Amino acid sequence: MNRSEFSAFLGQTLNAAQYRDYCPNGLQVEGRATIGRVVTGVTASLALIEAALEWGADTILVHHGYFWRGEDMRVIGQKQRRLKLLLTHDVNLFGYHLPLDSHPELGNNAQLARRLDLEASGRFGDNDIGWVGRCHSPSVKTAADLAMLIEKRLGRMPLLIGDPQQPVGPVAWCTGGAQGMLGEAIEAGASVYISGEISEPTVHLARETGTVYLAAGHHATERYGVQALGEFVARHFGIEHRFIDIDNPV
Repeated sequence: MNRSEFSAFLGQTLNAAQYRDYCPNGLQVEGRATIGRVVTGVTASLALIEAALEWGADTILVHHGYFWRGEDMRVIGQKQRRLKLLLTHDVNLFGYHLPLDSHPELGNNAQLARRLDLEASGRFGDNDIGWVGRCHSPSVKTAADLAMLIEKRLGRMPLLIGDPQQPVGPVAWCTGGAQGMLGEAIEAGASVYISGEISEPTVHLARETGTVYLAAGHHATERYGVQALGEFVARHFGIEHRFIDIDNPV
C-alpha cells in the first residue's frame, strides 16, 4: 500500500494533530513508498531495527521514536548508527507518543486496562492522558492482590509503595514515565495509582497521602498499545505485521 495513505490513516485514527507532544508524531524517517510488511515495537532501538530488517520489514512503527525535545540535534553516535541503518535499507519509521498513550481503544492505557481488568470512569491530567476507574478482577481486594495480578499479567513484579493490605478503591493509571502525575491521580480520587517508573519524590508523596503507588515498568506497561495499533492497521490494509519485543527491565 502507499506510504502516504498509511500515514494519513494512522494520523486520523490516533487524532495525532490535537496533541502537544515532546516529539514529532507520524513519519519520522522516510523509506520506501510502498508498505507491505510492518514491525511494531516499543522503542526504535538498534536491536529492534536489526530484528525488523531480519524479518524483511519495510516499515517500523513504535511508541518511542526519535527527535525528542531538548535532545542533542547532532546526528552522531547511536543516533547516526540507527538512522544510517534505516536509510541504507530504505525503511520507514513511524512514531506515536502521547496519541498512542491516550487512544480510547488502541492506546497504552486502554490496553493495560484490558489486561488488568480495569474499567475507566474518568480522565485527568494534561491532554486527559491519565485514567481513573475501578478494578473488576474478583481476585483483587488489597493492593498486594493488585500487585500479584500485575505480575501475572505483565510478567514482572511491580514495586509497591504503601500498605500492601490497603483495600483497593478507585484506581488511577497512566503507562510509562507518568510518576509525576501521582498528585493529579490523588486529586482524581485514586486510592491506588499505577504507572511505569518511579522517582525519589514519588515515594514520599505516596507515603504521606496514604496512596499506594505501583511502579509496574515503563516498557512493561507500554508493550500493548503499539501491538494493538499494528494489528488494527494490518487488518485494515491487508498487510503483514509482527510485534517484536526487545526485552527491557525498566
